[in-house]
Amino acid sequence: MYSRILVPLDGSEHAIKALRVAASLAQGGKATLHLMTVAEFPPDNIGLFTGGTAEPFSEAEREKLAEGMKEEAHKVIDQAREAVDLGDLTVEESVRQGRPAERITEEAERVGADVIVMGSRGLGDVRGMVFGSVSHKVSHTAGCGVITVT
Repeated sequence: MYSRILVPLDGSEHAIKALRVAASLAQGGKATLHLMTVAEFPPDNIGLFTGGTAEPFSEAEREKLAEGMKEEAHKVIDQAREAVDLGDLTVEESVRQGRPAERITEEAERVGADVIVMGSRGLGDVRGMVFGSVSHKVSHTAGCGVITVT
């Protein structure tokens, strides 16, 4: 059936449900699960969101913030692995940085994914209603099949 399944994770319950579905698919055909998450780039004007000024961060400050975001992204994968029994499946992990839909489709190509299994709605529900959900974008741009789980 499938040999390589990409599962993007964002810490949402929909992503955990998607991982359960992907694990079931992988069990049947002994596929490799590729778990990934995307740490978005810190915005230049984050000071406005934290009660500060609109002055952009220095490069060193941005790097420190980006590193913290990557650490949090690794925690998302760890939490998903704790929530779903992956048994004796072969699992690989990656953390990418950038725009989620773009990084997901790039990762699918990089690992040669047969299918992407992802939640239909993630943590960015409100933003998704305004700008279009990540799963919607991925389903229209991926070069492989996409299964969205609600």
